[in-house]
Amino acid sequence: MLKEIKRIGVLTGGGDAPGLNAVVRAVVKSAQNLYGWEVIGIEDGFDGLIYPERSRLMTAADVRGILPRGGTVLGTTNRGNPFHYMEGPDSEPADLSQRVIDNVESLHIDALIVIGGDGTLAIAQEFGELGIPLVGIPKTIDNDLSGTDLTFGFDTAVVTATEAIDKLHTTAESHHRVMLMEVMGRSAGWIAVESGIAGGADIILIPEIPFRVERMVEAIRARDAAGSKFSIGVIAEGAVRSDGGAMRVAGTGGHGVRYSGVCSWVGDQLAVETEHEVRVTVLGHLQRGGSPSPFDRILATRFGVAAVQLVADGGYGRMVAYHGSDVDSVPLDEVVGIIKTVPPDGEHVQAARSLGISFCE
Repeated sequence: MLKEIKRIGVLTGGGDAPGLNAVVRAVVKSAQNLYGWEVIGIEDGFDGLIYPERSRLMTAADVRGILPRGGTVLGTTNRGNPFHYMEGPDSEPADLSQRVIDNVESLHIDALIVIGGDGTLAIAQEFGELGIPLVGIPKTIDNDLSGTDLTFGFDTAVVTATEAIDKLHTTAESHHRVMLMEVMGRSAGWIAVESGIAGGADIILIPEIPFRVERMVEAIRARDAAGSKFSIGVIAEGAVRSDGGAMRVAGTGGHGVRYSGVCSWVGDQLAVETEHEVRVTVLGHLQRGGSPSPFDRILATRFGVAAVQLVADGGYGRMVAYHGSDVDSVPLDEVVGIIKTVPPDGEHVQAARSLGISFCE
């Protein structure tokens, strides 16, 4: 017999993504409209369960008007792992998982909805194994979570990147320059591939296909010979050189390893090896910001409603997912820790190559 649900909690963890507020809104409204449940909004990811004063009751009034807003009204963090928690910059990592379990009980939360990427959902899975009833909702602009065809936030990021490529095209053509744009994608090149195809790029560099600078030079010179005196390159931040690794720099303040510098490095090489002026644009966190696209608003809303339904059905330990055109669910333990990368010989890459786009391998 299923436990009676009276109150659920919802949190957003990891990097922000357009559509988070749409999910929170859908969870609150569907939980209350369909089942009469109370919803506790947990602030700043799992931090809000370590410090329960950062949790609050949410009503329909609290989510009014947030559908088109970027970011998350609950706040988020990509550093708050309760199993290895740093309470201060000089402190040693501590296991505060029992505190989280105790606070879930003290807040009278009967089930938890966790919205996040692979790291956040891996933490959720651990808590599920410790007995907290929970379901997950996949979120990442990189679209690199396994078990789902799409994650919300990805479409908006691709739109942002494509619009930037469109703008670079006009100035590149006017000045006969090589324009390089770096997009997010540490381990998977989905944003680079889709925005590169949509924006008409000439070169795409992704982590899945190691590149050689000399092949980039060849591609640019071939365009010159054909009468195209400019070139556009889209480069994922985790792009890997065939003679080395991805461009990584050590992070600070507990951020671990960051990916940085590949686009500037490539630009410096091309400025020497070609006759073109080379300009570099790093799109950075612009890809995370702004209002979600209509597609992301709808997908996020469907995910939120589906997660509430999973709770009602007792489908704990599962993640809602998108397959084909349907929203369903998959077991969390079958998806966390598995990155969905761009197949080097897959349909996206083959389509790009058919258009004459070079991956410079």
